Amino acid sequence: MAGIHHRTPAGYKIYKLQPDSIYINKRQRGQSSDGQTDKSQSYCKFISPVQPTFLMKSTAPVRYSLLLLLLGSSPFLLAEPSNGLAPEVTSLNLKDNLYQLEAKLPDLEKPYISSTPEDKQDGLVVGKLGADGGISSLIEKYATELAETPSSEKAGLTDSFLISHKGKLLFEAYYRRGRANFPHYQMSITKSYTALALGRAIQLGYLKPDDIDKPAINFLKELDRSTLAKGAEKITLAEAMQMSSGIRLSDEKSKLLLKDPSQLKGQGEIQAYLQYSEAIPPTPRPFKYQEADTSLAMQVLNAVVPGGAQTFIQNELLSPMGIHQYHWESSVSGLPKSAAGSSILSRDMVKFGQLILNKGRLQGKQFIPEVYIARATSAKVSPSKAVGYGFFWWVEDVTVGTKSYHCSEGRGAGGQFIYIIPELELVTVITAHNQGMGDMLKTLPARIIPAFESH
Repeated sequence: MAGIHHRTPAGYKIYKLQPDSIYINKRQRGQSSDGQTDKSQSYCKFISPVQPTFLMKSTAPVRYSLLLLLLGSSPFLLAEPSNGLAPEVTSLNLKDNLYQLEAKLPDLEKPYISSTPEDKQDGLVVGKLGADGGISSLIEKYATELAETPSSEKAGLTDSFLISHKGKLLFEAYYRRGRANFPHYQMSITKSYTALALGRAIQLGYLKPDDIDKPAINFLKELDRSTLAKGAEKITLAEAMQMSSGIRLSDEKSKLLLKDPSQLKGQGEIQAYLQYSEAIPPTPRPFKYQEADTSLAMQVLNAVVPGGAQTFIQNELLSPMGIHQYHWESSVSGLPKSAAGSSILSRDMVKFGQLILNKGRLQGKQFIPEVYIARATSAKVSPSKAVGYGFFWWVEDVTVGTKSYHCSEGRGAGGQFIYIIPELELVTVITAHNQGMGDMLKTLPARIIPAFESH
């Protein structure tokens, strides 16, 4: 599932082509677009488009194939503008596998760090760090440190770092593979978005609030109940979103089923999970972080909303939030992947954090039921002594100095985080490409919270 193709905003146009270089003409505000130039205009010249720098904007989309002919085999056209805009890529096709393309992005030569984010008319209210909250020196020092060469590939490979405080985006930074207009893979934060899609379905009346505590198979009419494992009929939607379904499928059986993917299309996927699982134990069941539970949740969403989950997520969840530039892969069932598989802009990740912070309200209206948001971000099970889990959202209390703060978190492998601290009205977004989770969960609170405690 993909959003619309990206069209870069006006601001630059290709002015002159030479064998080894391209000159870019930056039009001044109010200047006509007929290509006429004068001495007041500025130009940037780049020799190698593969060098890690920033995006060059064009007044109109340039055909991808033509750019490849002009610039060689690199799938991206990159240039460092002199206008202070955040780094971007062009020639981006949102139907491509962005996860694979992201790994090929060249690192930025230098980080982009801004305490006055650009107002892109994308649904985010912007402000200025310091003037609108936060101690700018503390945040900027930390942001600069994130640009340093890490000692290990397991941590420190940060791609973006954004902060929203009291409803305003106050800080925006991009490093390495980070680009303002390139949707970053989310990994397991996809689960968190899936939970919000179900909350949206409740708000619109496709599910009743108490339906999440009913057996999930009640909504899946195509299942052959006679072949399901014992106890499968008792798994509720809430238990699935808490990773407590009790489904247990051996690796051997999973590999065998995948040899014939056709049998896993549609509800065939969840039929297999529930049919070949070990017997489902009675509640309370232990927490197990697994794909089966997310698949069950997505199957229910797909069954109850008109047009299916893919259309619903696009039209009823993302589009009203002003999220159009994204990518969401499909699973073997043909439904959107729910365990991992979405790619979202860092600025749009902020919107999800603000939605949680605003208790499900969007633009002054209830977008997701407040009671559902509260339940989704409350610890229903405890994967460990220090961490709780709601509906595909992590929950923990962190202590900085002598004070404890309650936090809700979307977490994804590689170091993807939406970090929400309601008491401080604070949302922090981090993307990265670490090997593992990185160390942000340990280091971030102590570096961010002191900058906003007294603001």
